[in-house]
Amino acid sequence: MQHRDNASQASPGGAANGSDFRHTSVLLDGAVEALIQSPSGAYLDGTFGRGGHSRAILSRLDAQGRLIAIDRDPAALQVAAEIDDSRLTVCRGVFAELDRHAEACGVHGSLSGILLDVGVSSPQLDDPERGFSFLRDGPLDMRMDPTSGMGAAEWVARTDDQEMARVFKTYGEERFAKRIARAIVAARREAPIERTHRLAEIVKAAHPAWEKGKHPATRVFQAIRIHLNDELGQLERALAVGLDALETGGRLVVISFHSLEDRLVKRFIRDQSRGDTHLPRGMPIREDQLNKRLKPVGKAMRASESEVEANPRARSAVMRIAEKLGPVAETSK
Repeated sequence: MQHRDNASQASPGGAANGSDFRHTSVLLDGAVEALIQSPSGAYLDGTFGRGGHSRAILSRLDAQGRLIAIDRDPAALQVAAEIDDSRLTVCRGVFAELDRHAEACGVHGSLSGILLDVGVSSPQLDDPERGFSFLRDGPLDMRMDPTSGMGAAEWVARTDDQEMARVFKTYGEERFAKRIARAIVAARREAPIERTHRLAEIVKAAHPAWEKGKHPATRVFQAIRIHLNDELGQLERALAVGLDALETGGRLVVISFHSLEDRLVKRFIRDQSRGDTHLPRGMPIREDQLNKRLKPVGKAMRASESEVEANPRARSAVMRIAEKLGPVAETSK
């Protein structure tokens, strides 16, 4: 699912139906090439979006291959329902529970690959009614599943300035988090903040140092969205359960779109490739006893210049690939 956090957020619009908004999958060929080791394997796309990666995966599978696709957005599920392919199983839910979906489909522990294309999708950004964009006026919502949980308008109305500042700082890396939070609290005393344009204007007026080429509300909108949808928590849990869902030799492919996500993925792959490092100093231990569970495959990949030129939203994308290791055979004495 595409994602971007800069002021180039706007793109030509469409009807209110989320399926009418254009979506171009980022790093499509590279991700599918890295993911698929066997055309007859079982694969999981944890973020269906508008199906770009899922369709490409299906095109590479043979008659025995299987694909499980997960999404929590009803508009995405509507698009998925239009794909007529017996090899595809579509599940409504969050990718943090991919283990549960894999178990229900009878492939837990035998998945040949898991793809996570994290962040907000282009149709979600481009549809003003979803309330993600600071460049298009719409109801302040930002939920990936608009039928569940607290929307942004309610969060802005109920949250005190200290908690608000914490969210802006933690998830948006906003330097002026406290100042902006105080301005929002002051503004809501005058009238409820229920539209994206009003929140963006409040942040814009309160922000003392605009970054060139970036709307001053970028980091605040990003932070609220990540917080409301528990995006980093979802990713962290998905990585942990995904490892057990893979078969030995199975691939984990993750595409992230900002530094918070990428650092989390990079750290997870690094830790799992090192194994059990918290051991008493000087304890004699063999390599096969370290319980290494992953090995990185290549270096982090970014979109090519030609892809970025064709799709500016690919500029911030980073793809990391890892392969699950099996138990190391004990060395004979």
